[in-house]
Amino acid sequence: MTHPVDVHVGKRIRHRRWLIGMTQQQLAEQVGIKFQQIQKYETGANRVSASRLWDIAEALDIPVSFFFEGISEDGVVEASSGTADLMGDKEALDLVRSYYSIPENQRRRLFELARVLSDVA
Repeated sequence: MTHPVDVHVGKRIRHRRWLIGMTQQQLAEQVGIKFQQIQKYETGANRVSASRLWDIAEALDIPVSFFFEGISEDGVVEASSGTADLMGDKEALDLVRSYYSIPENQRRRLFELARVLSDVA
């Protein structure tokens, strides 16, 4: 039986990997394991050790705390938000990936443009 926290951490690994456009194979190579192990982590079938989670966080360029966002202090996984549903949408995911592929200074300007346009609408 999989633990809800393991499933949540796996989803967060997959979420971040997708956002930056990294394949399971690429992540596995950076961490030094086989891609099948990444698959098992992402489904929650296998638990991620602390040291492996540290390595994955480093490879994905995020703090380890990212994996635990959405879990209450008593270990209960909070209900999915609209953001989780949005990240399941391929078009939204492609938009986010494209956005982050833009150089940072241009990305900030694009963000401000989008903010102004949304205020007008």
